[in-house]
Amino acid sequence: MHHSFKLSLISCLILSAPVMAEESFRQHDAHLHGHVELNIAQDGNELLVEITAPGSDIVGFEHAPENEAQHQQIENAEAQLAKATEVLMLPASAQCQVEHVSIKNTLESHDSHDEHAHDEDDHDHDHDKHDHDKHDHDDHKSHSDESDKKGGHGEFAVEYHFECAQISKITEIKTQWFELFPNTEEITVNLLTDTAQTTMDLTSKQPVIKL
Repeated sequence: MHHSFKLSLISCLILSAPVMAEESFRQHDAHLHGHVELNIAQDGNELLVEITAPGSDIVGFEHAPENEAQHQQIENAEAQLAKATEVLMLPASAQCQVEHVSIKNTLESHDSHDEHAHDEDDHDHDHDKHDHDKHDHDDHKSHSDESDKKGGHGEFAVEYHFECAQISKITEIKTQWFELFPNTEEITVNLLTDTAQTTMDLTSKQPVIKL
């Protein structure tokens, strides 16, 4: 199954689970500074992860980068987010390998750390756009401005796909997110595994997901 399609199923799996349909399932539609959403779903020996975080939590701003320093901040943040085993620490006994990482952000006009095939597609698509006149560029800018007015704050979307030879050995997952991105105050975790369907909140004082 295609990585992006498979990972996009996480939310559907979680939302379809009976316990998640109750009030215990918490998903914040509003864009909240200091709050990160973390969805985890087990599918056999695979662990699928989706993280959504405000730009302010990751780089300290949510607008398009205005200078080279801000571009560098985004690049550095994405390099850190790409280190899946530093963001989420799985037990060595589970023998997990990172099979796929995708990082996107809405601060910039492109996604810089998606799958390679997508990068090529995006490049071709963008090239076609440049063949149009300046009006298209103005339309793009207007669309971005319009999104900002509608509350479309810049954010990061991260996907991890782990393959684990002994996935039953995962009894807890520790995250270093709060050390890496100290602007985050709370992470809401929505968890769906073969043995658990639950939601929990993590903080810097309690950064461990109990399965």
